[in-house]
Amino acid sequence: MTEQPRLTVIGTGYLGATHAVCMAELGFEVLGLDIKEARVTSLQTGTVPFFEPGLPELLQKNLDSGRLRFTTSYEEVAEFGDVHFVCVGTPQKIGEYAADLSYVDSAFAALIPLARSGSLLVGKSTVPAGTAERLSQSLRRQRGGELELAWNPEFLREGFAVEDTLAPDRLVFGLAATGRGRRAEEQLRAAFAPVIGRPTPVVVTDLATAQLVKVAANAFLATKISFINAMAEVCEATGGDVTMLSKALSYDDRIGGRFLHAGLGFGGGCLPKDIRAFMARAGELGVDQALSFLKEVDAINMRRRDRMVQIAREEVGGSFAGMHVAVLGAAFKPNSDDIRDSPALDVAATIQRQGAAVCVYDPAAMENAKVKHPQLAYRESALGAARNADIVLHLTEWSEFREMDPEVLSDVVAARRIVDGRNALDPERWRGAGWTYRALGRP
Repeated sequence: MTEQPRLTVIGTGYLGATHAVCMAELGFEVLGLDIKEARVTSLQTGTVPFFEPGLPELLQKNLDSGRLRFTTSYEEVAEFGDVHFVCVGTPQKIGEYAADLSYVDSAFAALIPLARSGSLLVGKSTVPAGTAERLSQSLRRQRGGELELAWNPEFLREGFAVEDTLAPDRLVFGLAATGRGRRAEEQLRAAFAPVIGRPTPVVVTDLATAQLVKVAANAFLATKISFINAMAEVCEATGGDVTMLSKALSYDDRIGGRFLHAGLGFGGGCLPKDIRAFMARAGELGVDQALSFLKEVDAINMRRRDRMVQIAREEVGGSFAGMHVAVLGAAFKPNSDDIRDSPALDVAATIQRQGAAVCVYDPAAMENAKVKHPQLAYRESALGAARNADIVLHLTEWSEFREMDPEVLSDVVAARRIVDGRNALDPERWRGAGWTYRALGRP
């Protein structure tokens, strides 16, 4: 393509809103669509409906420039766009491991009949293998050779999503095995021209492989996290220190230190549901044994939460009845307000059910947490949450918590006990201030 394409983004949740804003920042004209009028109104007036560092400023900048706007109309999107990115969610089905593809199917069903001839439909949602092929067949039945489908998986890290969109470590283009694949690749390269020019590695592959890249990456990362957490279990049995074990392992170039940090385990809207959907799809394809190890990866991850509750209960004398427990952290990770499958809130709710009065503080996720767990108490600061606490649990590694002064916290608690669920605090500093310090996988 010689002219710069106009881009649309279908779905303006976490992935879609970030993609729309950042593509406008790269200089493209972008139209975002969502069926939720309130979300469109929020974005159109400059408000990001979730926490992501740097995104609000870029949203306002690109609204002001006129390059970015939002709508609820598929007709408007179809008329406007040359390349349509579908960025809707694929949550885990209720009561099953499999992914719910209803949002993906609805988006394509609405877009295919309306899209202008020659435009490109690009899936970015994380989907099971075979989804793109099925959608491609539907596209052919309805529009013949007028449209082409490609898949471009996303690799965003919450808290770093702007950076990951503007300067990704790679781009993956999945193309259909047709003679029009070259045209689709040209359209994708035009849509990412500012990124590719930096340069950024581009992997051009088939649809099946492109769909597998994201789930395979998440499966690998989840496995690495659960491996070091399994070693934490062994360290607790042997008296070893998992933080020193991790440090020693990290010097091996074949292993590396990233995602080799023991603690409360992973959560959020991607890793847990993606590895479960991967297992479910493998079973449908008859290769479930190939991914049977992911069952244990998932089990190790969930055991970390149980172990955290157990350690906290031991520290307060074997029962939570009548205890006041301060929980520092509600989001599944720092620099995010995402509480989906949050280990911190799971632990907090479990302890509350066992008889404790639980008080939570998080720098960004408080409102989301209150909606999901109204039975818990909330305060507007770490000191407020810790007031009169019999034990403090550090469950999300925000820098605010890592930098806390234990002497200051000592003045408000009922007892100087802390359990570090993220192995992110300095044990000597806390013990030096008179605190009983415990952590997962450490003596």
